[in-house]
Amino acid sequence: MKVSEHYDRATEPLISFEIIPPRRGGGIKTIFESLDQIVEKVSPPFIDVTYHAAESHVEEQPDGTLKRVVRRKRPGTIGLCAAILHRYNIDPVPHLICEGFTKEESEDALIELNYLGIHNVLAVRGDNTGTQVPMHTNGTANKYAIDLVKQIQNMNSGEYLEELVNAEPSDFCVGVAGYPEKHFEAPNLDWDIQRLKEKVDAGADYVVTQMFFDNDVYFKFVEKCRANGIDVPIVPGLKILRTINHLKTLPRHFHLNIPDELTEEVDANPGRVEEIGVKWAQKQSLELMEHGAPGIHYYIMGNPKSALDVIDYIQNK
Repeated sequence: MKVSEHYDRATEPLISFEIIPPRRGGGIKTIFESLDQIVEKVSPPFIDVTYHAAESHVEEQPDGTLKRVVRRKRPGTIGLCAAILHRYNIDPVPHLICEGFTKEESEDALIELNYLGIHNVLAVRGDNTGTQVPMHTNGTANKYAIDLVKQIQNMNSGEYLEELVNAEPSDFCVGVAGYPEKHFEAPNLDWDIQRLKEKVDAGADYVVTQMFFDNDVYFKFVEKCRANGIDVPIVPGLKILRTINHLKTLPRHFHLNIPDELTEEVDANPGRVEEIGVKWAQKQSLELMEHGAPGIHYYIMGNPKSALDVIDYIQNK
């Protein structure tokens, strides 16, 4: 089922999750162990799986020379999505990114997903970390998420990169990212919302937000989106604070603000960080649901424990 259909049919807020594939050489067993816990407790309608471009770095060789090495540290998104679909009968949502991939590679991935019966994708630009492999594409790369959304919608209309006779259309539901505190490259929030509106007008079916720790920024973001004609579901994304290091790494990597109240409590009780983070997310989750959020999307990556503690709490309220 499409994510948009899940939201259309929902009679209460939906709970969904986002996970990350194991590193190259890692096994899928730990992923299944996490998913087993999730399915037993929640049975989510869909699960997102992140996608990763190849990266380049330099390694010193035994003879002392330096060699440039290119590899994807976390391959396997499509295979993991197929496993989720067929092992759990849960709709997987693979992420597709512009950064590091050509349009041809994106089309190939979409064809594979279509053959596997996977009909949901999240289209994102992907941030340039400076380690991605430069592409010599002669203009064949999607520069922004809106370009990828348009490519997917063209395939939904039976239009591929090359003209094909009797080409069958795909049938993808497309999600995109939204930034309640604006994308770090945007000059201001209003400008950023206009870019989001363009993605929705191009065919995006729903929006999942970047993580945030202050619900007011989500409520104001949704209000501004509605005022600008964005009428698709806007799903809040939450990350649970689990380590004291998150106070520095999350703002640095995701360009978000952590409220003073939360940082002060963690600073005063550094040995209880995860407990404090869970209680904060419990409060956030309840308030979001009470104010009409269509669901909550938890960024758990590889560890579901904190999120399940939050869900235990809100399910018993």
